Order: sequence, then structure tokens, then C-alpha cells
Amino acid sequence: MPSTTRPRRIGMIVPSSNTCLEPQTYRILGNRTDVTVHFTRIPVTRIALDDSSDRQFDPAVMREAARLLATADVDVIAWNGTSGSWLGSDHDRELVAEITDATGIPATTSTLAYLEAFRTSGTERMALFTPYTEDVNRQIIASYEREGIKTMDHRALGLSDNESFARVTDDEMLPGSRELAAAAPDALIYLCTNLYGANITAEIEDSTGVAVLDSVAVTLWHALKLAGAPLLEPRWGRLLA
Repeated sequence: MPSTTRPRRIGMIVPSSNTCLEPQTYRILGNRTDVTVHFTRIPVTRIALDDSSDRQFDPAVMREAARLLATADVDVIAWNGTSGSWLGSDHDRELVAEITDATGIPATTSTLAYLEAFRTSGTERMALFTPYTEDVNRQIIASYEREGIKTMDHRALGLSDNESFARVTDDEMLPGSRELAAAAPDALIYLCTNLYGANITAEIEDSTGVAVLDSVAVTLWHALKLAGAPLLEPRWGRLLA
């Protein structure tokens, strides 16, 4: 059980080349004093459908990172990466079980956080926006289809260098986001924890009426939920508030 005499502590395992999720997580938390977030990194530099990319997400590496976070007496551990979206959600379910077995601490991942958000909000149809290549998107669509989530439309920016994802601007994301919203999904998904989708979540929701789920916000939402410290600010996605 989380301690009631100190702030909740969220531990996050971060892709090494990610420059978005840490500052964005702090931004979403704002001035809250009831939560602190603590990060450790594992080597991840590119996203592709090949063995060298897949090896970056070795559960043994994740377990060691989780053990380091456990020494900070965190209340929850999150793999803050979307790899389970193309490797398959069972990969992440097994990873979470291994982390909890190794540390005794509840755990989640970005992919499992999305599935929980879909379940609690009744989302069955999504539109998908990623910085990835087309083939990765297709794998993601198939993975979520197995979970009962239909993809109405999608956009892939064609990037594979993980560091480059955080350099995608709001102006580059807005036109495709509005086009995707026109498909009338239950939610528009910004899927990548190194993409600044949360910056435009409120704008897209207000201008299109379509709910938006950003990976950084969704992962933090689920970690906070597991720690008993819910997300309070609706501008990061109305389905999470």
C-alpha cells in the first residue's frame, strides 16, 4: 500500500533518447505536491519492425531498471513507452507481471494504460496519429484490433529515429489531427511518448468535439490511478478527467 505520510512516488522507465515525456509529465502535474515522479532510462534509439529494434525492449533490461526504481521506494512503476502497441499487449502484460514479481510493486505500461482508458471510457473506435513508419502503424492497428479496438483512420509521419519524434511541431500535427477527427472516432490517439501531443489536446477537443488521448498523459493517468492520486486537470484529455 502507498504510504499516507509522504507524496505518492511514481517510478518511470524511459527510452534513453526520449526528450519529451519528463518535461511533459512535470507540466501535466503542474504545482501538485502530493506526487513526485522518478525516472530511469534504458537504451532505445529507433523504432522499426526488426530484431535489433525489438531487442531494445528486452524484459531483462526492464527488470533491472525496475529494481533501480524500487530502491527509491516508489509506489508504482510504469514502462513509459508504447512498444507493446506493436509487440502486442501480451508482451506488456508479461512484462508487468515480471516487474511486480521482481520488486513487489504494482506496474503498468503506456499500452496497458491505453487499454484501461479505452475500457473505462467505452472507447471502441480510434483514430491513430504517430511519428512512426507506415508498417509500424499497420502493426499497431492489428494489435489493437485484437483487443477489440477498431481504427477508423491513421497518420504515420514516417520517422524511425526516436530522438527526432520530439522535434515534430504542433503545426505539423494539427492538420492531420483535424483530418483524423473528421472520421468521427470515439477518441483520437497520439501514440508515442516522445511526441508532444498533449500540447494540442485541448485545442483539438475544443475545435472538433473529438476526445483526445496522448501517450504521456495516459501513462501518467494510469500510474496516478494505481497510486491512488488521480489526474485532476481536464485539459490533458477529457476522457482522463
